[in-house]
Amino acid sequence: MSMAEYVEEFNDLAQDALRQYEQFAATPEGQVLTIERDQLGDFTPQDLKVGLERIGQVERNIMASANEIDPPDEVEEFHALYFALSPFTAASEALAVRAGVAADWEELSATPEMDAYRSAVAADKQACTEFAAAMDGGESDGLFGDLAWVPSELADAVSDVFACAAYPDHPEDLYRPLASAP
Repeated sequence: MSMAEYVEEFNDLAQDALRQYEQFAATPEGQVLTIERDQLGDFTPQDLKVGLERIGQVERNIMASANEIDPPDEVEEFHALYFALSPFTAASEALAVRAGVAADWEELSATPEMDAYRSAVAADKQACTEFAAAMDGGESDGLFGDLAWVPSELADAVSDVFACAAYPDHPEDLYRPLASAP
């Protein structure tokens, strides 16, 4: 596969994932994924279970498609890293299970699964920020290093799919009822 073909495949996968997420998040069932703390009363933890499970299925489908791609040698390492299941995936799956049996948001908010989920979101946000800064030519000491292994042909494609601003300002408060103190 040529680099141009890979960039096209990468863009198609990224755009497909974004499209599926946005379509689901716009539905009544998917709105739970983007609610603010003051909107928790409009949803139940079981609604969160449904949302996390649906997005998990989207992620698994994208990963399956990514596994079918044979990337060029110069982006093999990038491809493996970019499309690897993250700790966020495991945390989301565990939270979905717990949300399915939680009596209310207070109970769910105090669980180890919610703590792990919040930590995973914070870590993903940090990694996204570092990666975006590195792609913009900034310095990065973290997960992605100096990105010398990402070819310039792929830099624009990668930059286009990162939306770090979509992460919550305070991941530590995700799904935490307003009456709860961190």
